[in-house]
Amino acid sequence: MTRPRRRGGADRARPVGDLELLALDLETTGLDPARHEVLSIGTVPVHGLTIELGGARQYAVRPAGSSGVGGSAVVHGITDDAAAAGAGLEEVLPLVLADLGERVLLAHHAAIEVGFLRSACRTHGLILSDVVVVDTVRLQRRVLRRDRPHGHVTEDELGLAAARRHLGLPRYRSHDALTDALACAELYLAQVAALGEGLTLRQLVR
Repeated sequence: MTRPRRRGGADRARPVGDLELLALDLETTGLDPARHEVLSIGTVPVHGLTIELGGARQYAVRPAGSSGVGGSAVVHGITDDAAAAGAGLEEVLPLVLADLGERVLLAHHAAIEVGFLRSACRTHGLILSDVVVVDTVRLQRRVLRRDRPHGHVTEDELGLAAARRHLGLPRYRSHDALTDALACAELYLAQVAALGEGLTLRQLVR
C-alpha cells in the first residue's frame, strides 16, 4: 500500500484564519460504502476565511458495478449515461487526494464522506487513516445551542439547507457534489463568524 503524508495539519492550536481546508461532497448510489458507489465528487478549497473558487473541482465517477446508478438517480439526477461517461474511481481518487494534500477535510455529515473515502482508499491501495476532519453538522449544533442554551436541537435543523437558512445564506439546489461542497464551505465561514473567529483547529474538531 502507498502511505501518503500526514494530512490535515497536525497543529491543533492553529487559528482558524490560518487553516487550509478542503470542502468535499460526494454523490453516491446509497449510504453504505460496503455496498454503494461514488458517482460524483466536488471539492472547494478554503484558505483561512476565504473560499478559493478558482480551485474548485468536480469529478464524475463511473460506477464499477453492473447495477449502475439505480434508484439513487431520483435524488441526485445523475443518469446511467452520465455516470458511464465518468472516469473510474481508481483514476479520480488520486486527484482528490492531491486536492486534499495536507488540508483539513471539511464536510457536512462528514462521517459519510470519510467512510466512502476510506473504503475507496482501501480498495485502491491507499490509506486515509489520519485525516483531520471538521464537520459542519457538529458546528451547527453548537451554533444552535448557543442561540438556545436550554432548547432542544432537532435533526431536521442540522441538514445543510436548514443550517444555511438559519444563518441567512441563500438557497442552492441540493445533491450536486460541487454545489454542495460550495454550500458547505459557505456554511463553515458563517458558523465561524457566529462562533467567533478566535477559534482554533482544536476547537473546531472537538
